[in-house]
Amino acid sequence: MSLLDTFFNADVMMSSLPALLRGFLNTLLLGILSIGIGIPIGLAISLVRLYAPKPLRWLAVGYIDIFRAMPVLVVLILIYYALPFLGIRLSSWSSAVTAFAIIMAAYSAEVFRSGIESIPSGQFEAAQALGLPFLLTLRKVVLPQAIRVVIPPMTSNCVSMFKDTSLASTVALPELLKEATNAQSLYANPSPLIGAALVYLIFLWPMVRLVSLLERRFKTEKTR
Repeated sequence: MSLLDTFFNADVMMSSLPALLRGFLNTLLLGILSIGIGIPIGLAISLVRLYAPKPLRWLAVGYIDIFRAMPVLVVLILIYYALPFLGIRLSSWSSAVTAFAIIMAAYSAEVFRSGIESIPSGQFEAAQALGLPFLLTLRKVVLPQAIRVVIPPMTSNCVSMFKDTSLASTVALPELLKEATNAQSLYANPSPLIGAALVYLIFLWPMVRLVSLLERRFKTEKTR
């Protein structure tokens, strides 16, 4: 067989397309849920890390360090396979969303911390001089500026999260890569894997370009 027939077989790709689209929808939903849950939790953890009493700060630091250092696959396996020994049984979907949200929260917390610390302390002092409460200062003055700073790295984390969803096949969740692997076995041809790679590329490439565009834009604004 030629290279095209082996890796770019049009008939096999078209036959496997419904399965790939079904897997892509699961990947999209899994990524959106994980990001939508993880980012707000990460923001809360970053605020605890920066402004809470010391014992709570240490807990936040421990959470961030542990889950940034731990492989996503290990967290996923622990939640799906280890928690049942403690009497906690989660479905494949619940396990995957929980694991990815935990990891996303840890990375988001560090990104938010960096963004908040990049805001000059004079902003707090000016708000205090105006008599603004601390929480109002955070909400109206500091966070809007910090969020603008963290958009590029946060977008990059989102891209990584969508790619990490391929690990959900470990807990029998039929995401894009799992469907592609099943189709490869069914047709005895690797073309479905190439199709899955193309789907990832079409979906994630605009987000990758968006990161570069935002970084250039914010860099230009800083130099003005």
